[in-house]
Amino acid sequence: MKFLFFSVLIIFTTQQVCADTENQPVTVGFGHIGLSVSDLDASTHFFTDTLGWTLRGRDRAYPATFVSDGNMLVALWRVSDPKTSISFNRKNNVGLHHLAILVSSFDALDMLHEKFKRQPGVVIEFAPEPAYGGPTKHMMIREPSGNRLEFRFTPE
Repeated sequence: MKFLFFSVLIIFTTQQVCADTENQPVTVGFGHIGLSVSDLDASTHFFTDTLGWTLRGRDRAYPATFVSDGNMLVALWRVSDPKTSISFNRKNNVGLHHLAILVSSFDALDMLHEKFKRQPGVVIEFAPEPAYGGPTKHMMIREPSGNRLEFRFTPE
């Protein structure tokens, strides 16, 4: 009887471990995010000049640029015909609602807000404010090609 009990226990445990392993993610994070843009130069300059990111590469045939803050990589792909491109509407289109970018402090968030006010083509949807009552603060903008970007800071 003990043998039968332990056999059932081993089979049950083995099945449970296999089931748990099957439900574990095999992904480990984002490799990069690709954004379609209507104005490749303006969007590239927004990331490099306004945010201080580094231009990591360029594909003139596509055309595309690749920018990075040292932690994440964003691919900016120019649409085929910017004049006939259709702007994304977060309430009616399926797709990237926004990209949330973390900043280092409340001061950094406020500094970016002031910088965005002076940048041509940048639309500020809302200034830094508490997110869901705080302590996180965030703001939402649209970069020159219209992609929605959230900037946020949460104190530890």
